[in-house]
Amino acid sequence: MLTVRIQSAEGTKRIDLLPQDTFAKLYQKTTEIFTLQSNDGYTLYKEKNKQSPLPRSTSKSIQNAIQHGDMLYLVVERDDILPTITTNYASSPRGIGIKNDPTTTSGPSSSSYSRSYGSNFTNGNSYVAGSVPYGSTHSDYQLSKIDLKEDEVDEQLDKMDGKIERKRDPQLCHHNVHGKCIHCIPIEPYDEEYLQNRNPPIKHMSFRAYIRKLQSASRGDRNTFASLENISCSIKERCKTGHAPWPKGICTKCQPNSLTLNRQPYRHVDNIMFENGNLVNRFLNYWRLSGHQRIGFLYGRYEVYEGVPLGIRAVVAAIYEPPQETSRDGVKLTFPDPHEALIDDLSRRLNIRRIGWIFTDLLPDETKPGSVLHHRGNIDSYFLSAQECIMAGWFQNNYPNVCKYSPDGFFGSKFVTVVVTGDSTGQIHFEGYQVSNQCMALVKSKCLVPTYDSPELGYVKETSSEQYVPDVFYK
Repeated sequence: MLTVRIQSAEGTKRIDLLPQDTFAKLYQKTTEIFTLQSNDGYTLYKEKNKQSPLPRSTSKSIQNAIQHGDMLYLVVERDDILPTITTNYASSPRGIGIKNDPTTTSGPSSSSYSRSYGSNFTNGNSYVAGSVPYGSTHSDYQLSKIDLKEDEVDEQLDKMDGKIERKRDPQLCHHNVHGKCIHCIPIEPYDEEYLQNRNPPIKHMSFRAYIRKLQSASRGDRNTFASLENISCSIKERCKTGHAPWPKGICTKCQPNSLTLNRQPYRHVDNIMFENGNLVNRFLNYWRLSGHQRIGFLYGRYEVYEGVPLGIRAVVAAIYEPPQETSRDGVKLTFPDPHEALIDDLSRRLNIRRIGWIFTDLLPDETKPGSVLHHRGNIDSYFLSAQECIMAGWFQNNYPNVCKYSPDGFFGSKFVTVVVTGDSTGQIHFEGYQVSNQCMALVKSKCLVPTYDSPELGYVKETSSEQYVPDVFYK
């Protein structure tokens, strides 16, 4: 008996075959397990780059071509063979998933507590230019993971060796200048001792270094496929066990796993840089003139960052301030944005894209003219409020990171959050953040809401007849 793995945009599945089975039998079982409409319209390949296609021979056996445990790659060539699935995502003119629900809001609504930053969404439209829509099914955009193109910076880092060179230690190294020993050989980019001994220490390794760590754990082969599973906090739809949908039925196959909140060991972006100070000054002029807070979208690019092994830097080239209602204590974005299509077209021509968002949280210090209050980022306050974390998670879900190492074709996000606030000296200060993949999953499934009286605390909703919420534990 041979067990063969088949990887597709729907994930990886296994089928059992006999050595004397024909290639036609292989295609027949593949069609059944992926519930495709026809044996035609797709091809199985032995290589991820669409090399070595397998024939549909009814006489030739698979014995000499396929071994036990081999991975095959399914590439769909005709969309009409995909299973018909009804979802709440429609197709936009750009081929991007748009969630339309006029009775609800697709983004986090603005909270009523002081100093909150929310958004009022009138039609709930969210656009993701050039990315896989996070949360939509593979049948919606009908995109094979093998055909996904990662960001240019990811392709550059994937080709780099990544190892950290060390100089010869005059006390411990007793060999000549051309030799290497255990004290001076290059070390891996995820080496914990090196990251902790840096000044300042690197608390989170880069995402590409994390991938190298996973690959090293799997037989030490850098080319080994490292599977990155996205977290899901929602009941799996279209359960095949035959029970009634929630709340009338649930089983272990469709029930999401419980979630234990942990510190994420890696980050998708390691540094944020503005190309020039005029960008920031023009953005801050609105607050200086009106005293009202402001939100803007960051447009730029990603590049290799040498300050962290295999690191990524977000370079901001422009700030776009969308239509919004501002006040001293909060901001509400106005949707739809009538200028969005123009901005997207202009950014595409300039070879930049939306990479993050920025907002101000500035209050003048009445006791010190020319200074601002330091009211966040210390032990008595918070770094990001729960509402801001939810908003950041919503943006990151709408701008996912295309990743060839995930069966879904995407993993995490490079979308960054920049907060403009006061520091301990009363000066205007910038801080960059990203929420973890766990937070993204909770926000995507609408499990997390802000609290009314404590802006730093979030609340996990309880399971109801309308929504199943998995158990969330705190370590």
